[in-house]
Amino acid sequence: MQCSKLIEILEQLAPVKCACDWDNVGLLVGRNKKEIKKVFIALDGDERAIEEAVQFGADLLLTHHPLIFKPVSRITDSDFIGERLMKLMKHDICCYAMHTNFDSAPGCMADAAAGMLGLEKTQVLEQEGIVPFETPEGIKELPYGIGKTGYLEQPMTVRELAGLVKERFKLPFVTIYGEQDIKEPVTFVGISPGAGSSMIKPALKAGVDVLITGDIGHHSGTDAAASHMAVIDAGHYGLEYLFLKFMEDFLKANAGEELEIGKADVRFPETFL
Repeated sequence: MQCSKLIEILEQLAPVKCACDWDNVGLLVGRNKKEIKKVFIALDGDERAIEEAVQFGADLLLTHHPLIFKPVSRITDSDFIGERLMKLMKHDICCYAMHTNFDSAPGCMADAAAGMLGLEKTQVLEQEGIVPFETPEGIKELPYGIGKTGYLEQPMTVRELAGLVKERFKLPFVTIYGEQDIKEPVTFVGISPGAGSSMIKPALKAGVDVLITGDIGHHSGTDAAASHMAVIDAGHYGLEYLFLKFMEDFLKANAGEELEIGKADVRFPETFL
């Protein structure tokens, strides 16, 4: 199908309207009329992902994090962004990013992460607005925003919840803030994949017992604990890599059997000793 048609399908899942104002989502490189036969999915449009897309023979590289965040004044081989853009254009590979629109849209990142933990009675953690969304019952107006709150299937300690997060997301480790301050079992939790320091205030306002997120610095974590909310830091990549399998399954179900799909391996950016 043409790139523009594939974009329509992607934006039915995660409307651009759901993206944050500061973000840069959508088609970042390439031609709307290009015929797309092969899609390669990666979390980041880094050198390795682009090379794998080239080797795969991809017509489109689908990423979560945008390759271009800031305005580009020149495209040369003097910086890594320019080199990446030049390689994509040389091999006629389109690049499409689904970032905060995928984070925020109903049924996408936060819902998928909450589902992996079996959270019940979920609600948007920080609501950004309302968007028309197609459901099995028809078009409905649904809230969208960053993160989810929900209830565990059964109460557990903060340490037990951290173990569940490690198990379900297949993580090498997590960091816990505030375990010693919350000794009783917890039930009401928030989850916000990606960088979560800005989600501490919304989580406190929502009254969750524990916030599960990533990229929490020492001071943010200890401040949350001082407010009697524990934080489980699962890393930025640790919660977001579900994008790879999620989008593979979505494209297989919605973009036709003719579309060939490849994806990057799960690979944590850090080295653990």
